[in-house]
Amino acid sequence: MIKYFIYCRKSSEEEERQILSIEAQLQELRDYAKQNSLFVIKEFFESRTAKEPGRPIFNQMLSEIEKGNASGILAWNPDRLARNSIDGGKVIYLVDTAKITSLKFPTFWFDTTPQGKFMLSVAFGQAKYYTDNLRENILRGIRQKLRRGELPAKAPLGYYNEPRIRTIEPDKQTFKKMRQILEAFATGNFTLSQIRDKMFSLGLVGKNGEPLHLSTVQGLLKNPFYYGMFIYRGELMQGSHKPMISKKLFDKIQKAIVDNGKPRKKIIKKDLIFKNFAICGKCGYKVTGETHTKKSGLVFSYYRCTKKSKVKNCDEGFLREEKLAEQVQVICQKVSIPDEWKDKYLAKVEEWENEQNNSSGIFAQNLKDKLTKVKERTNRLIDLHLDGEIELDEFKHKKNMLVEQKADIEQKLNDFERKGNHWLELLKSWILDANQAGNLANTKNFFGMKNFLKTVGSNRILLDGKLQMNFEKQYTLLYNLPAEARAFGSREAASEQVNTLWWTQADSNR
Repeated sequence: MIKYFIYCRKSSEEEERQILSIEAQLQELRDYAKQNSLFVIKEFFESRTAKEPGRPIFNQMLSEIEKGNASGILAWNPDRLARNSIDGGKVIYLVDTAKITSLKFPTFWFDTTPQGKFMLSVAFGQAKYYTDNLRENILRGIRQKLRRGELPAKAPLGYYNEPRIRTIEPDKQTFKKMRQILEAFATGNFTLSQIRDKMFSLGLVGKNGEPLHLSTVQGLLKNPFYYGMFIYRGELMQGSHKPMISKKLFDKIQKAIVDNGKPRKKIIKKDLIFKNFAICGKCGYKVTGETHTKKSGLVFSYYRCTKKSKVKNCDEGFLREEKLAEQVQVICQKVSIPDEWKDKYLAKVEEWENEQNNSSGIFAQNLKDKLTKVKERTNRLIDLHLDGEIELDEFKHKKNMLVEQKADIEQKLNDFERKGNHWLELLKSWILDANQAGNLANTKNFFGMKNFLKTVGSNRILLDGKLQMNFEKQYTLLYNLPAEARAFGSREAASEQVNTLWWTQADSNR
């Protein structure tokens, strides 16, 4: 009597979704064996693809057949045994050497005659042809998706794969939450662990409802998909999906990943107005504030050096808050702009606005010209690769650089068109703030004065009980304006004029 092995296989891949499950195959084969009085001594089953050789359970079954433990195989269809030429050849060779004397399939007829072996080889060949042809169709579909700018993979958190039109769309439930996470991390105030906890609090969790792994969180933060690009097999490509953030914000996130040590928390008590406002002029460490209550119940505050230096023996004393406040008030009065100077500055700004309207078109055209050149270089690079004149790795490296350049230029162009005369608006705000500095000093608004001096001054040093500051560089508009404003030739001259006028006024106040 022939002894049989039952063999069942199912792969989770796309092309085998319609194949019976392993449980269904087993039941069908058991019923078939009972109906045909087949003697089954063992059952083998595994969830592996048969596209490539190397299935452990299949190889174990053939090994036992070679040892003579059985000489027959019962399977649902020949393609369950093999979808590649090596495994198919093994089965046919075992039939040729009489190690396998019987193959039974409920869906396929076979006997050990030359005609039967020929038909079996045809069945194996058809299975391999189906696999190869299906692979080509899948690759063709992937290439077409790439041409349309569609990621041929699972959508990242914040998006979902739309099954009807096979695109990636924003997820209404998670899109805004994920954007909030990216914007928060870009501030540099969160570590990976803290941003993961924030994600968990917003309901951005893994499949099991647990917090995401840190490696998963870091992968999301590094994913260019969120600013409109995606990487496929090492190549950076332009996506057609809706971006979640800008390229500029994405770059800030990458910098924050590198510098994401412990967040720098600024804890400023309301009764300590000037805490973390200055540094010690003797050792360079921060000046901190303390509040003390006397026995009489009187509360007073003072400021002193933290004296954390292990090298320098700092002997800087403490300074009462009232004394420091007086010095801040005097400095604000000296650097404030009176109403008549404010009117002169605003008139000059209006003149520069007219100049900018003429020069902005030239700046925008320069960006568009650069964008065109990058696109032309990309096309030439693709042609070189298609002609075989450049290797794949070098092609990917250079193409990724060009795609990055293209994204940066498009971001600058978008920012310029959106902001327009943003730097002039900053200048107006600067002039008005400087004009209000006098009012802050008169009304003794020390919080306002402190914030104003932090904006316009640098190197705030407390030395021998006296507050010293440097305005010469910080009080120019050049320090705070966006980089793209450098394109306007009048900006440098404008800032220099403002600086000169301001120092003239400050000297007169002194």
